[in-house]
Amino acid sequence: MTDIPYFDGLMGEEQREITDSIRLLLRQTFILERKYDRRTGRFQYNREFRICNKHLEFIRTYFSISGISVYENSQLGVIYIQGETLVGDKLPRLATLYLLILKLIYDEQMESVSTSVNVYTTLGEMHEKLGSYRLFKKQPSPTDIRRAVTLLKKYQVIEPLELLDDLNGNSRLIVYPCINVVLLGDDVRELLESFREDEALQAGTPQREINSALEPEIEEDDDDTTDED
Repeated sequence: MTDIPYFDGLMGEEQREITDSIRLLLRQTFILERKYDRRTGRFQYNREFRICNKHLEFIRTYFSISGISVYENSQLGVIYIQGETLVGDKLPRLATLYLLILKLIYDEQMESVSTSVNVYTTLGEMHEKLGSYRLFKKQPSPTDIRRAVTLLKKYQVIEPLELLDDLNGNSRLIVYPCINVVLLGDDVRELLESFREDEALQAGTPQREINSALEPEIEEDDDDTTDED
């Protein structure tokens, strides 16, 4: 017994489901209503979303004790948490650039007639757009690419359609609607311009705040005037 009436009134299986859902929100910030299932090649209804939605008021009350807010965006199909007490992963520079350019790609595709909240892109398209902003001194290493993609996948921003070890320029990725919660369109363009200006001045990574549910920090290179391996 926990002395929490709502929780204690549930069956053991439901208690475990709520506990797992709370841990999942803390680990990845977002829970999507529908996720791509590589095995079936389709978008499947997400069981964890159903559990969170069913017990949403209790979960909100639980998190509010720690100063964390729980939001549901039914239009995008996402439940997520925000709060000053949350400590997320430190985003490396490449992951930050990917995040920014993915938002631009998402907005561009959603401006066309779209019946889905998910869009598709490729690593090649992402790198081409970043190149147009002159943000690549050279092509990033496969290790750095995998690291960045893995981190954005963890936070439900993207879903690679190929295995991480097989990523290349033709690799397709799904951009999930969480990207709309992480960044606002105008913020993205301003931040990309800041990165480009700093590249030209070789002044390192701009320390401007990203309006993000993840509240990521940007890792600076050890030597801003040299390329990474």
